[in-house]
Amino acid sequence: MSAPKFTTLGCRLNAYETEAMKELSQQAGLTDAVVVNTCAVTAEAVRKARQEIRKLRRENPDARLIVTGCAAQTEPETFAQMEEVDAVIGNTEKMQPDTWKGMAADFIGQTEAVQVDDIMSVTETAGHLIDGFGTRSRAYVQVQNGCDHRCTFCIIPYGRGNSRSVPAGVVVDQIKRLVDRGYNEVVLTGVDLTSWGADLPAQPKLGDLVMRILKLVPDLPRLRISSIDSIEVDENLMQAIATEPRLMPHLHLSLQHGDDLILKRMKRRHLRDDAIRFTEEARKLRPEMTFGADIIAGFPTESDAHFENSLKLVTDCDLTWLHVFPYSRREGTPAARIPQQINGTIIKARAARLRAAGKVQIAKHLTTQIGKTHHILMENPHMGRTEQFTEVTFDTPQSEGQIVTATITGSTDTQLTV
Repeated sequence: MSAPKFTTLGCRLNAYETEAMKELSQQAGLTDAVVVNTCAVTAEAVRKARQEIRKLRRENPDARLIVTGCAAQTEPETFAQMEEVDAVIGNTEKMQPDTWKGMAADFIGQTEAVQVDDIMSVTETAGHLIDGFGTRSRAYVQVQNGCDHRCTFCIIPYGRGNSRSVPAGVVVDQIKRLVDRGYNEVVLTGVDLTSWGADLPAQPKLGDLVMRILKLVPDLPRLRISSIDSIEVDENLMQAIATEPRLMPHLHLSLQHGDDLILKRMKRRHLRDDAIRFTEEARKLRPEMTFGADIIAGFPTESDAHFENSLKLVTDCDLTWLHVFPYSRREGTPAARIPQQINGTIIKARAARLRAAGKVQIAKHLTTQIGKTHHILMENPHMGRTEQFTEVTFDTPQSEGQIVTATITGSTDTQLTV
């Protein structure tokens, strides 16, 4: 009998939860199973999940195949109807020990094939104590799950539920444990990070959590924040950006578009000028700050002029790392019902132009780093990342997980070199 195999599709939070599921399934004694942790962010993501399930079934004909994650939560019947699938479990159920104990039993006949409850009824998120994963250099800590906002293009709240926070004390204890195990960088992760604390007593903000971590875990060399909503950034987070060198100068922003009318139709909470103002203020406080951003190309009703505003936002905010999403129509979202859907060929061309603009921005950033000295966290013997998350390659092997001080001597199209 063999240990379960896990496949993760989608975001870092999914990857984090896969590690939790590995521990839960191991504790339950589950064997001879394949678990697919799916993503639902686009229709393409669901298609890829189905494709991956068929491939895994061909490769593991005798294993029990279990599907979970956001796509399983939002459309369980899609996966339950696949002949390759033995069981479908929801995002809440996948984090519960009893689910895996049931799966480890006789399974067929003893366990419901579909276990997906109403995610909107979930009010708490456990701080699953994962000792880090991926490389030995960086660990991810889930501090929040779900989202209270209802952007018109987004299916994720229906996969993740409403926003709920892990208490600060639990987060701090986990980070202390990770530092004791030798991790030099911790990344705070969640679905809507800047909503952290709204459901906790006294309603603390993300900045409060960041300041508390840095104060109570003085031995943590580097703290990093994953994607945030810039309009919800609080004063303490701005103070941390200004005064805390251990908070890394790289923020990934959920911007989505650069035109005010499209932002309103997306039901975003910021306008174009808000995004520009935030990036300018953050750079005044921390000149070395770099920004990534999510931008959607081809949202319904997007004209050439609307798109040009998105393209211009890349330079107006001086964005470096772009995640470009060609708009994908998701059934069940308000945007899917807008009559003026954009032709797929146009969407593809606009996404390509955004990616090209992103390449120009990366090249500009790399050029500005030559001659500068950085503290580089090694992910493997020949590659590490600067404080701004830029990849650096080394000819001479370095110790994985260690922070190396080095002066940048050159660059390729995507990396710095020493």
